[in-house]
Amino acid sequence: MGEESIMSPKAHGTSVTPVQKDLRWKCDYETADRICNFNRHYAEHAGYWLTTSFVEDARTVAKEGKKITFYDSNSGKPLFVAPKGRSMEDFLKESGSHGWPSFRDEEVVWENVRCLGDGESVSVDGTHLGHNLPDSSGNRYCINLVSVAGRPVGGEEE
Repeated sequence: MGEESIMSPKAHGTSVTPVQKDLRWKCDYETADRICNFNRHYAEHAGYWLTTSFVEDARTVAKEGKKITFYDSNSGKPLFVAPKGRSMEDFLKESGSHGWPSFRDEEVVWENVRCLGDGESVSVDGTHLGHNLPDSSGNRYCINLVSVAGRPVGGEEE
């Protein structure tokens, strides 16, 4: 659980910096900056993630037997690692049925992610990520791809 103060106004909306210029999966910079830093309730449109190169890249990573680390589009800190406890196809299927990438508790990097009292999921640096929408399987974090399409700062992608 995080404190509401995480999302207090900063130099660039709720963050100290705008989103990175070269986001992964060809995510749109202006959409990302609006969703990540100047928004508390809205999301990229349902299915936006399917219009990017994400699914193709995810399937390639899966064939290599690897997981994807999702980085904060502002800070470059790791936020989620998927899939864990399921296959990539299961991750993609669940995400597809909800309209946004959907993560489970074991896929969250809790050092860098907080869930606020109203269910809003945010980074510790003030990036709006999405919302926790629990279902019969437990917590389900419905996350905007533009919010987790960053690149690691000073390092290679995992």
